[in-house]
Amino acid sequence: MERRETYATTGTRMVVRFFGGWDFEAGDANNRMPAAIGYAKGVPMGGDLKAAPKGKAPTFLVAALKDPIGANLDRYQIVKGWMDAKGHLHEKVYDVVWAGDRKPDPKTGKLPPVGDTVDVANATWTNTIGAPELIAVWKDPDFDPAQRAFYYVRVLEIPTPRWTTHDAVRNKLALLDDVPATIQERAWTSPIWYTP
Repeated sequence: MERRETYATTGTRMVVRFFGGWDFEAGDANNRMPAAIGYAKGVPMGGDLKAAPKGKAPTFLVAALKDPIGANLDRYQIVKGWMDAKGHLHEKVYDVVWAGDRKPDPKTGKLPPVGDTVDVANATWTNTIGAPELIAVWKDPDFDPAQRAFYYVRVLEIPTPRWTTHDAVRNKLALLDDVPATIQERAWTSPIWYTP
């Protein structure tokens, strides 16, 4: 906690790793010890990246493992934030790695939904979609070495029944009209800060 190297979830017990540096390569995602590479080549979530080496953009090693008794993973996103010259805060969400063979829409860049296996009537789901593990290396395509920025992670699971759905099924009650029957549990990390 003192190092800010922490993350939170909506209740799921997934494991999330997030490292930033200047020298991560695609092959680093093939190593079965991402933390060892992460600490050797960069800083963990909650860390600080100082002035960029000339001609380099930050690279990030990201990894997530599903909750052993929970839902598979949908996608791993990096959220980048920065302040413009007028003092306005901006954020941009990048889909970094995802389950399945989905492709981002060429016009919008948005990734299609992972799908939905929830059986609302029985408050169950299956892990026939999604992935048990997501790992990749990502490089900021919009990096400005003169601009302060922060990067944090959001990891989403596939849809599962919401707790209100479980309660309704267990107690033989009607579902609530104003509450969705499903939810995508998620995790968020502490940011990695870039300071020129």
